[in-house]
Order: sequence, then structure tokens, then C-alpha cells
Amino acid sequence: MSKLTTPPVPATDAVPCCPPLDERPLTADEAERTAVMFKALGDPVRLRLFSAVASHPGGEACVCDISDVGVSQPTVSHHLRKLREAGLLASERRGTWVYYRVEPSVLAAMGRLLTTTAP
Repeated sequence: MSKLTTPPVPATDAVPCCPPLDERPLTADEAERTAVMFKALGDPVRLRLFSAVASHPGGEACVCDISDVGVSQPTVSHHLRKLREAGLLASERRGTWVYYRVEPSVLAAMGRLLTTTAP
């Protein structure tokens, strides 16, 4: 087993730079970056893994604590990698385990995108 991991996506790349949807139309670039995040969350297993990490006490979870989602370990790893590549999760290897965390800026930006502006 290789000890190399894909480096986490920096939070600055993960945050959509978009205003709320009712403020103005998204540019093509904004829509592309945001669609990658929502596409990653469009899979039920990925959504469960993302939710497990986001709701885990302390704000981060060891892969050993979140791998019981009804699929094999290699499939869990595949889905976690897709969430990292989409900028939704950051990861850090500690010994033999990998710990995942949701960057608060990602959740805030996604929430802001879907929030309507006050009249």
C-alpha cells in the first residue's frame, strides 16, 4: 500500500466565488466550479460520507470512523477522493489513518449561494 496521498485542495480553491443565486446570474467560470461541488454531492454514498465528516465530533473524522456506508473500503476511498478533488474535504495522514475535515468556508459559501438576499 502506498503512503502517498493526494494533497488536500486549498480552501481558497474550494470556495465558490459566487453571490446568492437571486443576486445575479453566475458567470460560466463560477457555474463550472460550483457544479463540480454539487456533482460530487449528487451521489448518495458521497453525501453520506460528507455528512458523516461534517457532523463528526471535533469537526474531523478518521476514515476508520466513517467507512460503514454499505460499500467496500476501496469504494469508500474512491468516493472520499472525489470529495477531496471537488474541494469539499481536506485530508491529513496520521500514521496509518487518514483524517478528513470539511472546511467551514466551503459550507458557508455553499449556504450563501443558496440563500436568498433580503428584499
